[in-house]
Formats: sequence, C-alpha cells, structure tokens
Amino acid sequence: MHIAILTFEGYNELDSLIALGVLNRVKTDDWRVTLATPGPRVTSMNGVVIEQMSTLEEACAADAVVVGSGVATREVTEDPAIMKVLRGLDPSRQLIAAQCSGALVLARLGLLDGIPACTDLITKPWVVAAGVEVLDQPFYAKDNIATAGGCLAAHYLAAWIIARLEGDGAAEAALRYVAPVGEKEDYVERAWRNIASYLPAPAPARV
Repeated sequence: MHIAILTFEGYNELDSLIALGVLNRVKTDDWRVTLATPGPRVTSMNGVVIEQMSTLEEACAADAVVVGSGVATREVTEDPAIMKVLRGLDPSRQLIAAQCSGALVLARLGLLDGIPACTDLITKPWVVAAGVEVLDQPFYAKDNIATAGGCLAAHYLAAWIIARLEGDGAAEAALRYVAPVGEKEDYVERAWRNIASYLPAPAPARV
C-alpha cells in the first residue's frame, strides 16, 4: 500500500509532515508513505529542505495521494509539465485528499466538479474563482475525494485515509498516538466527529 504526499517548492511543513507522521503510525509490512516531489529536493516556505522519496509519476500510481499545500500552489497549477503528470490522478482507483491550497490543484484538474471543498482562508477566493463551493468547516469528503482546511486539519486527512485503507481501529490508534497527553479522549473524539460521517458504513454482520 503506497500513500504519496505531493510536496512542492515552497511547501508548508505542517501540511506535508503532520500527514507523514500520522500516516506512518501504521506499521504493516506493505504500508509505505512517501513525499512525492517534482525534483530531487524541495525547500519549504521556511527553508526546510527535503529529499525526494517518490516521483509525481509514482504518486499517480499510488493507492492514496495527499496533495500538500504551500506558498507557490498557484505557480504549480500554472506549470504545464507538473499538471500534465497530475492528470494521471484518478479517484476511480485511488483515494485523493487535498490539504489547504491543494484543493486548488484538484479544482484546476477538474476533480472537484460538483463537489464542495475545504481549504484555507487565503486560498478560498482562488478555489471559488475556479468554480468550486468552499465550505466553512475543516474537513469534507465525497466518495474517494477529501479536502481539509487549516494546517492543523492535516490529521483529519491522514485518519480518513487510514480508516479507508486499514479500518477505523487503525485510524483511531494513529490519532491516539499523536494526541496530547491528558487530552487524548477529547482529541480523538473531535477528530472522529469530523470524519466519521464521510466514511463508508460498515458492512452488516453475516448470520
């Protein structure tokens, strides 16, 4: 199982690395989480340099993709080479999640047609201009597409992906691990309250 986090030049560390940390709480042998970059390395909005773990092409073949956010997302959507590759993203065969300005990438790819989205307040006007309704809430999902707004909503996306791929128990365990000591029950309950209604109903028990 490969989960790729698209991480571009000027990326927001909280958006990519919180998701990376929560997703890596799953410790099964076939579970792999990578930062997918357009080149050998990218530098964050605050100067943090990371090395490429997977390519954008590999991300398009992953089981799940998180489109990270950053200060140069509009430039990303105007880069023909990057967008040509990202047209390989396909919600019919993979989970696709977008954090903050990552929603603009999905909008420009046509993946949010008829689907409302969550995003950060700075990106909101650009997503609206792209013809997408923006919701005043931290998380929303429809079928295999999810969006989150606000850096500290990154764990909602990660938990949604874990729940979809590994089950609710694995998602709750991952959230509980990263939650602050003394606040774990409240933290997990709040997170679950935001994502539970967007998860498929459990299959009925066999008799």
